[in-house]
Amino acid sequence: MITETDRIKFETTFEYLKQVPYDISKDTLYTAQELYSGYNPDCADSFQICFDTLVYNHYLSTGKIDAIEAESLARTLHDHSIHTALKEFFKSYNKQHCVGIMGGHALQRTDYMYKKIVLLSKRLTELGFYMLSGGGPGAMEATHLGAWMAGYSNDDVEEALQILSVAPSFKNSEWLASAFKVINKYPQNKYISLGIPTWLYGHEPSTPFATHIAKFFENSIREDSILTLAFGGIIYTPGSAGTMQEIFQDAVQNHYLSFGISSPMIFMGKEAWTQQMPVYPLLKELQACNKYKNLLLALSDDIEEIIDKLIKFRNHIEKIG
Repeated sequence: MITETDRIKFETTFEYLKQVPYDISKDTLYTAQELYSGYNPDCADSFQICFDTLVYNHYLSTGKIDAIEAESLARTLHDHSIHTALKEFFKSYNKQHCVGIMGGHALQRTDYMYKKIVLLSKRLTELGFYMLSGGGPGAMEATHLGAWMAGYSNDDVEEALQILSVAPSFKNSEWLASAFKVINKYPQNKYISLGIPTWLYGHEPSTPFATHIAKFFENSIREDSILTLAFGGIIYTPGSAGTMQEIFQDAVQNHYLSFGISSPMIFMGKEAWTQQMPVYPLLKELQACNKYKNLLLALSDDIEEIIDKLIKFRNHIEKIG
């Protein structure tokens, strides 16, 4: 039985849900045009009034963790809608062809590793994979830039990198404007990529190079989605705490065969992963003594070798099922 107090509470909550600055029942993934609606690349100040910034400011003002009940419900409904939209997305795209690239958000556009990720992602996209990342700057952006430049020449990639070099870091005021310059100069309507960012890290702008964007409020849902959906394998490039977390979370999924298969875990950056952050030898040792099972580990700085491993895995999965 609904009491008068309950009725008033429901009505108040319903009114609140109608007033939040985001769609709690969105039935499609975001596009960059939607997230950055209101942004004008010729006016840096317009970033402060675009949709993505308005939602982030609302998120901060209502509390990242201790939000009121109605706001918590609104975020949950929104994230449920995005999760549902992801399910619809994968009705059109084979999960086995989805490959993730993880790495640091601070990686600069002028860094050698950034370019290497771009070229790797471009080749994989052209070979029938589609790329997945956390949808932010740094290594994540490089992943989607590579997918965006699929079908274009390597000279075009060099030109794109030159355009982006005016703003090496996402902290530079021209970071977003330069990205849209590349998008306008090199339109893309054949290849796709999937970015999964979060408003928890809303101070890091979402890359507009991702053609499909699943942006969540709850970072735990976002992290799990990234690792779960990269059925075709994950390439780990040098990063920090977030990347380390993803490595061991992915290892657990593969160890337990949580989703029926173990996908390749490929580490790109030998010096980083064996000396600076010796995760790779640790995983190999733990696997040798059966603390981890079913891990498909590889370490390589060679783009063609990485591609070959992913193609062989894709062929194996298609053959068995």
